[in-house]
Amino acid sequence: MQSDNGIPRLSKIGSTWQLLVDEKPYLILGGQVQNSSFNSAEYMKPIWGKLTKMGINTVIGPVAWEDIEPEEGSFQFSDLDAIMADARSHGLRLILLWFGSFKNGMSTYVPSWVKKDASRFPRVQIESAQNVLRTVEVISVFHQQCVEADGKAFAALMRHLKESDLQRTVIMVQVENECGIIGDSRDRSYLAEAAFQAPVPPQLIDFLVQNWSTLHADFTRSFPAFCLERMSRPANDWKGCFGQSARTDELFMAHHYALYIEKIAAVGKEQYPLPHYINAWLPKPDDTPKTEGLAAGGHKPGVYPSGGATNNMLDIWEQFAPSVDFIAPDIYTADYTETCMVYGSRKYPFFVPEQRRDSFGARRITKAIGSFRAIGVAPFGVDTIKVEDCAFSKLYRLLGSVSNAILAAQTRPNAIFGFFFDQYSPPADKSHPRITKQFAAYELVISRAFVLGQPGTGSGIIIELDPSRFLIVGMGFKVEFKSLSAASRFTGILTCMEKRVIDAERGVLESVRKLNGDETKGGTWCNMPNEVPDYGDQFIPMCIPAGTMITEVEVYSLG
Repeated sequence: MQSDNGIPRLSKIGSTWQLLVDEKPYLILGGQVQNSSFNSAEYMKPIWGKLTKMGINTVIGPVAWEDIEPEEGSFQFSDLDAIMADARSHGLRLILLWFGSFKNGMSTYVPSWVKKDASRFPRVQIESAQNVLRTVEVISVFHQQCVEADGKAFAALMRHLKESDLQRTVIMVQVENECGIIGDSRDRSYLAEAAFQAPVPPQLIDFLVQNWSTLHADFTRSFPAFCLERMSRPANDWKGCFGQSARTDELFMAHHYALYIEKIAAVGKEQYPLPHYINAWLPKPDDTPKTEGLAAGGHKPGVYPSGGATNNMLDIWEQFAPSVDFIAPDIYTADYTETCMVYGSRKYPFFVPEQRRDSFGARRITKAIGSFRAIGVAPFGVDTIKVEDCAFSKLYRLLGSVSNAILAAQTRPNAIFGFFFDQYSPPADKSHPRITKQFAAYELVISRAFVLGQPGTGSGIIIELDPSRFLIVGMGFKVEFKSLSAASRFTGILTCMEKRVIDAERGVLESVRKLNGDETKGGTWCNMPNEVPDYGDQFIPMCIPAGTMITEVEVYSLG
């Protein structure tokens, strides 16, 4: 892993962003460890080997402010240095999460000298059900000394990485974690209240006036009474401009959180310009009481962190935190595909830094990487599961082996597609859902793998190698082909070759066997069966189990 190449960076090819590590495109097959795992190199020692067996190539873990600056002005990085060395020895890269002022909307990872000095580092105050103000363990963004102290610590961390991590083990950093106010829609402390009663900053007014028609619909829908003529008038406070609502409070907090994070990200990048990103705790748009208070759930500002980089506030964050390279969603209870559509359609890189680690989450990884060209994904809590129980390890090893083909296809227009099938649940699934995807010359219809019994789950990625050749990766599905030419009377499979990887570094494949007969139902489809298919109660076991899970198909049509 030693390299004299440049700093890891983000590069845009056409409309696609990629992460370059050692000046080569890099696909993050990540795993995030639990929130206290990186404060002990000793704890991590037996974990590294387990993570490599899961197919992980990048480990995401936190660096807490309290651990590197236990006394103000005195920094220690011994555990971090040991963690970086151990990661290198296992061939792993790292993404560091800066748990500074904020983690999950709270300030529990700040040093004790910050916690005990509320006059210098004031806290958020929220309104209780009895309309009484209550101080909570959250640093207020309305105090200059807070952001200055955090910025100094983050700058020290980035300076240390630049000086000590010459092998570029650390490839990105996350600035803070899931910012926002929990328990109320805004900070109601003295300085916060004064800012809320003051005129809305002209920079925000100008931005909204100039960009109103292109802002995210979830933002503009939040302010139905808002009109541009009224908005352009000076000297309006927040309530006067946007109305009295929790959404106004959320906008107020989003603007000030973005300004706070921008100051920290800017000083970090000045020291060492690794890619910087932030993550977002997402709302769950469900009014049922059972969702209230769920992690990564809730539908109201303050149930989820108010002011965070949720879809309705993305435009605000992107405008007022320009030193942040991109905003990444943590996807647990929110709809995975819809979230990918929101965050993956921005003009910035797309990354899923936290997601479910179970089979439900694992199936969706191909969707993020294939259909939304994610630079990577990372299930959370990977250090506390057994390798044999890891739902994503087989998929990670598969994707890692063909990552060169994936990364190359991501840069070509309409050349890659990812999908998944969840657990079969009759009678709702009696129609056997079919996914249609059009490439340059052929329409592909994807459905559950051919079985004689009950269909199972599946996930995969299809790559167009040229107009008539496709690389098909995954299991639990089948693919049918139809020419898009109006003159075509027939479409068939010329060859269907099971492949295996013989050189992952260069992306070299070799053929294992030809599947041109029964396994393709006489050339009707390319079948990518599950590892243990359900044969049903038939006499003839026609469905073979999954092999390499890599197939190259060449199709043809007759006019």
